[in-house]
Amino acid sequence: MNYRRAHIENSKIFITIVTSKRRPILIENIDLLRNSFKQAKEKLKFEIDAIVILPDHLHMIIQSEENKIYPEIIKRVKVNFSRNIDTTKIEDYEESESRKTKKEKDIWQRRYWEHTITDERDLCSCIDYIHYNPVKHGLVKQAKEWKYSTFEKYVKQGLYDENWCDFNENISVKIYE
Repeated sequence: MNYRRAHIENSKIFITIVTSKRRPILIENIDLLRNSFKQAKEKLKFEIDAIVILPDHLHMIIQSEENKIYPEIIKRVKVNFSRNIDTTKIEDYEESESRKTKKEKDIWQRRYWEHTITDERDLCSCIDYIHYNPVKHGLVKQAKEWKYSTFEKYVKQGLYDENWCDFNENISVKIYE
């Protein structure tokens, strides 16, 4: 099946990649995932503007001078990770005949979601989504508590307050006098 992809020069792409059967294998294999990104970056020129790794999926915003290479970036990360993960430690792991025929491991969903970022407002919305995602999924109460994202980097750059999206009960807002 052929997909139409929007390849707009110098655009940023928001991407979501999900593990097969939503298996929670990414955090427990975080060093392997980081190495997979490192190896992809050695072969292909791209920058990761924002990223969050959750147990069973990741969201990221990437940009490359050669916009048409982002499918190759994703492919390299997935292939490296799949080749090097110890499948004997994955509960309910089994390869279908279809995957065996295609020489694929049952690690990732075959497809991924992508969105070409259209403007500054869209970019800010996507970055906020990325950094709020661990809170949304109930993994932490505050974005600053999740160490597998670029949130801390954004705080250090002054782009976020450390307590961004802190809906702690101790905070009160006086609306009416």
